Amino acid sequence: MGWVADTLHSVTSIQLRELFNHFISLGLIVTSALVIWKVLICVSGCQSPVVVVISASMEPGFGRGDILFLHTSKDPIRAGDIVVYNIDGKDIPIVHRVIEVRERQNTEEAYILTKGDNNPSDDRVMYNPGQKWLQEHHIMGRAVGFLPYVGWVTIIMTDIPVLKYILIGALGLLVLTMKE
Repeated sequence: MGWVADTLHSVTSIQLRELFNHFISLGLIVTSALVIWKVLICVSGCQSPVVVVISASMEPGFGRGDILFLHTSKDPIRAGDIVVYNIDGKDIPIVHRVIEVRERQNTEEAYILTKGDNNPSDDRVMYNPGQKWLQEHHIMGRAVGFLPYVGWVTIIMTDIPVLKYILIGALGLLVLTMKE
């Protein structure tokens, strides 16, 4: 009987050790992702260095599902720049092209007007009531690069939230069942 108890004890301790190693591996994966995100924030100067295009307003240049990489710069914003901006009180950032910039007299502040390349008119209808221009504090960053189609994963998980939980569960199960 002592032989069986010793065998069960050693199997249980080996399984616990493997389970602990799997949780450590999962923690390292999550930590690595957070470190990469923080490095992107430091390099780009943006609080949100990566955004997903969720509409067709910038086609054909950027399509729905493209991922844009943003950067902030001390250089003044000029017509033709593609910027990501956020309107006060609205949660979703917008990716559009700057079509006009007006410098304010006696200050370094500028008024900025934007438009989606695929839209018939400027963005004033999207700004807050009474707002005719964006100011530099609305601009989150300028697009400096993109990956086509990769953002579809985010769009699908936003449209069908249960997929997010299925994916997280599957990844967790994979980490717990993987053999070294």
